[in-house]
Amino acid sequence: MPEPPTLVRRGRLVRIGAAVAVLLALVAYVAVQYVFGGKADPRCRVVSGNGDGASYEFGADQAQNAATVAAVGTSRGMPERAITIALATALQESGLRNISHGDRDSLGLFQQRPTQGWGNEKQIMDPAYSAERFYAHLKDVPGYSRLPLTVAAQRVQRSGYPQAYAKHEPDAALLAAALTGRAPATLTCEGRTADDPGDPAKVTKALVRDFGRDVTPRSGGRTVTVPVDSVAGGAEGRAEQRGWELAQWAVARASELGIERVTYGGREWSADSGQEWRKPGKAGAGGPSTGARTGADQVRIVLGQ
Repeated sequence: MPEPPTLVRRGRLVRIGAAVAVLLALVAYVAVQYVFGGKADPRCRVVSGNGDGASYEFGADQAQNAATVAAVGTSRGMPERAITIALATALQESGLRNISHGDRDSLGLFQQRPTQGWGNEKQIMDPAYSAERFYAHLKDVPGYSRLPLTVAAQRVQRSGYPQAYAKHEPDAALLAAALTGRAPATLTCEGRTADDPGDPAKVTKALVRDFGRDVTPRSGGRTVTVPVDSVAGGAEGRAEQRGWELAQWAVARASELGIERVTYGGREWSADSGQEWRKPGKAGAGGPSTGARTGADQVRIVLGQ
């Protein structure tokens, strides 16, 4: 029996709608390729320092936010466990993206609400501020470092889905180990940096914002150097870890700040070498490195032209 005319017309409309949707998607893709020159967003990767093969891949925008969250925590004396809790929380709440929307008036990395006393909208949308507020509340949770991660996070967030934080713990732990410097040379990013030349003043401002005024960057031409003891407090055994924290912070923010090369402790990451730390002077995909050998006393950050 032939289908009724109404059903035939409805089927045609569905097929036409699907074809239009595909066409629009294709047009959008071509436009993006035209505007951005076919370049995908840079990707970053963190691997386990224990050699167990664990890894986590994420975007450059997520990397720069994770680096800020970690730096704010360690600079305020919070232990690695606190950094892990904060990163897992931000992964659940916002995907580590600084979003300007959410449930009701929730904003930012941690989806904090102005009406609940977390600060005004401008403050909450500052990743350094929102991270500091999270740590201030976490610090008031008795025995938080011994609690299951999901319990500690929930004591701060008061979420309607308290068990959701737990699934992010493995990835957050990898990030925390790298961004606190405990796991050296484990965080890398693809080499595409910002289109504009790097600005030493912007790098210096970002370092001070995240690490506090105890950090003392020094600029010279296209290079920013950071003495490690300026943020290590001279503590024996702490300086090298702090140096790796600074170095991997710089790699995580390379795309945003136009950083071309980072050297520390006899190892170097460069925008031309892909996702790998190498010894300075070792030839890579982009040719031999010209980076100066840098020991454990300072981190050397070279900006793009």
